[in-house]
Amino acid sequence: MNWIQICTFDDLVAHAGIAARVTDSQVAIFFEPESNQLYALSNWDPIAKANVMSRGLIAEVDGRLTVASPLYKQRYCLVTGECLDDAVSLPVWNVKLDNNSVWIAPK
Repeated sequence: MNWIQICTFDDLVAHAGIAARVTDSQVAIFFEPESNQLYALSNWDPIAKANVMSRGLIAEVDGRLTVASPLYKQRYCLVTGECLDDAVSLPVWNVKLDNNSVWIAPK
């Protein structure tokens, strides 16, 4: 697995996303402090056709953490990238924290 260092833990914002450019695409990275978990999925909203997912709101829906698109409000599972409202999904990335650095790798 080819891990890529993206940022430091201090660059993350609790309960919100940040966008990072990885090779030729953008990734939205989210940090949830209650579970101390990082999530990474595509920043590209396939419905709105824009790189906006890092600006979405996090919410729990039926026990799953989701992010809602800031444009048309479709909800995507942070773990699987599955859209709960339409037949689309977002690519997800492996993400880890190592020595205060955030690393991601394609799944």
